[in-house]
Amino acid sequence: MPSTAPQRLAFIGFGEAASAIAAGLSEAHTGIEMRAFDIKSDSDDDAIREQLLTDCNAAGATACATLAEAIDGAELIFSLVTADQAAAAARSAAPLLAPGQQYLDCNSCSPGCKADSARLIAATGACYGDVAVMAPIHPARQRTPLLVAGEQAAQQQALLEGLGMNAKLMPGAVGAASTVKMLRSIMIKGMEALSAECFLAARRAGVEENILASLDKSFPGFDWYPRAGYNLERMRRHGIRRAAEMQEVTATLTELGMANDMARATTAWQQRIGDMQLDDSSTDLILQADTILERLGGRSG
Repeated sequence: MPSTAPQRLAFIGFGEAASAIAAGLSEAHTGIEMRAFDIKSDSDDDAIREQLLTDCNAAGATACATLAEAIDGAELIFSLVTADQAAAAARSAAPLLAPGQQYLDCNSCSPGCKADSARLIAATGACYGDVAVMAPIHPARQRTPLLVAGEQAAQQQALLEGLGMNAKLMPGAVGAASTVKMLRSIMIKGMEALSAECFLAARRAGVEENILASLDKSFPGFDWYPRAGYNLERMRRHGIRRAAEMQEVTATLTELGMANDMARATTAWQQRIGDMQLDDSSTDLILQADTILERLGGRSG
C-alpha cells in the first residue's frame, strides 16, 4: 500500500456496500484501521445488533457504539447509508468533524441533496466529496467503479487510488457525479420495474413463453429469462433501498425541470416488491413470479 494512503477509515452505515468495501480493503492491505457506526447498533432487537457485530468482524472493522467514536481521527469517512438517510447522516456527522477530514458521500441521492450536505460539511473545515457508485458492489467490492466530484475531488481520488480503489474524476462541482448516477438509475432500475410489470402480467395471463420467445427474437443474445429473473431478485432483495434512490432520481429530474413519470412509476414497483420482504434466494423468473403473484393476490400459470 502506498505510504500516502490513508491509514484510518470510518464507515457511516454498514450494510451490503460498506461491508463489501471494508472486507476487500482488509484483505488487500494490512495496517488499516477501520471503524464503523450503523444505526442498527441502537436496535432493540438483539439479533440485529449481533448480526452487525458479526458483519463488522468479518470485514475487519470495529463496530462502534456511537458515530463520534467511529469518525474520531479518521482520515477518510465513507457515508454509505440509504438514500433517504444521507442528509441526516451528514447533519449528524458535521458537528463531530475536524478540519481536514475527508467526508465521502457515497449515497444515491440528488445533486441538490448533496449540495446541501456539502455546505454543512464545508462549514466545519472538513472536505466533502460527491461520490457515485457506478456498478453493483459485488463482485468487485473495493474495486467497484466510482466517480468523484467536488472542490477536493482530485485529492480524494488520489486517496482512494492509494487504497487500490477504482475511482475516476468527474469534472464539475458537487452534484456532477451524483447526476450521472441518478440519470443512469432511470434506465437500470427502470428496466427492473419493466421486467416486473411485463413478466408478472405475462405469467398471470399464461403467456410468458410467448413473451420470452418474442423478446429473444427481437433482442438476440439478451437472455431474457435469466436477466428478468435477476432483475426480480434485485427488487426483492433491495427494493426498499432502490425505491428510496428512485425518489432521489425524481427529485433530480425536478431540479432539472424535467418530467419524472418513469421515475415515479419505477419507485412504486420497487417499493411494492421490496415491501414483500421475500427472503428466498431464487433467481428463477417463474418461481419468483409465482411467489410475488401469490403475495399480490393474483392467479398464475
